[in-house]
Amino acid sequence: MKQLKENEGIERSLLLAMAIIAGLTVANCYYNQPLLEMIRHDMGVSQHEANLITVVTQIGYALGLCFLIPIGDLYSRRRIIVANMTVAAIMAIIIAVAHKVWIVWGASLLLGACSVIPQFFIPIAGQYSEEKHKSRNMGIVLSGLLTGILASRVVSGFVGEWLGWREMFFIAALVMILCMFLTLKIMPQIKSNYVGTYKGLMVSVFNIVKNNGRIRLYAVRAAFSFGSMMAIWSCLAFRLAQAPFFSGSEMVGTLGMCGIAGALAASGVGKLVNQWGIRNMSIYGACLQLVAWSVAYLFGDTFMGLVVAIILVDVGLQCLQLSNQSGCIQEIPQASNRANTIFMTTYFIGGSFGTYCAGLAWTHEGWMGVCAVGAILATISLCITCFNRRSI
Repeated sequence: MKQLKENEGIERSLLLAMAIIAGLTVANCYYNQPLLEMIRHDMGVSQHEANLITVVTQIGYALGLCFLIPIGDLYSRRRIIVANMTVAAIMAIIIAVAHKVWIVWGASLLLGACSVIPQFFIPIAGQYSEEKHKSRNMGIVLSGLLTGILASRVVSGFVGEWLGWREMFFIAALVMILCMFLTLKIMPQIKSNYVGTYKGLMVSVFNIVKNNGRIRLYAVRAAFSFGSMMAIWSCLAFRLAQAPFFSGSEMVGTLGMCGIAGALAASGVGKLVNQWGIRNMSIYGACLQLVAWSVAYLFGDTFMGLVVAIILVDVGLQCLQLSNQSGCIQEIPQASNRANTIFMTTYFIGGSFGTYCAGLAWTHEGWMGVCAVGAILATISLCITCFNRRSI
């Protein structure tokens, strides 16, 4: 099997395969969102308890990023990826047969933790691509990831309506098994970036956080942007269940299709990073999200208003994520998995925070509260950039 060499390029077939697998695996974290109302009724729990399924899944993803992704610099990424897919398949089956919400929470935590596979692929694209194609190739993998995030909501919305929410998780388990066999077939051998123990590896992660202010900046401002994006999706099923929509999970899925168009633009955004710079891309992205939340507030009682808001908030996030993530990895390419761990752990903590705050806002203030949360998080991201004038 061919071994990749740093900065010497990646075959396009492997790049596309990684993008596809990235989308299929990260989807595990988002199947639940259009199904929350159905799960709530089936298990007899409150909207807040149902919303915690999404929060716990994202916390699991953050834990996986923190403790699993770094070992990609230490051990065989191929074996790690296959092991994660196996556990993810088992957790999806447990969710499908569960009748207590606490079981769903526990399995969702592990499902989220084992769905971090795309974050092994993005550093591979950044480390082994030719210099001139690094951001572009990372954008291709990221477009697969973002398409998976959005397409998962489309698929689960329709599957939930036609077959039921439990069947969606049985399908998710089957997809993981298929991805496992595909990974064994296409994944090449990759040389380790670190020699030592797992403890030493984790200590090196914390040292990077402590000593590299630019990486901290990249991670934090992208995290608030992700929290802003997650705010709209975490409460969309509840919003659509009310007047004037009175719609079910299939409509959440339909709106998810609108976001796919924005996700496919990620590879194009990658080409702009070198031209515009990370700082400018961060400003543009945050401003797009603020416009999105203005639209969501003013026209949130129409399908068209929600469509425009979803597209703008997703494109804004892509501007921030791809530019800041590529900057993080290129800051220390010899420790690409650890740099990506710092970025993505912070990123998903931001997503969990946005989801939780939006859930509370929905309970107390309805859609207006959700819009306020999303706008505040986007504003914080913008302020972080503007008040750090020396950042790139």
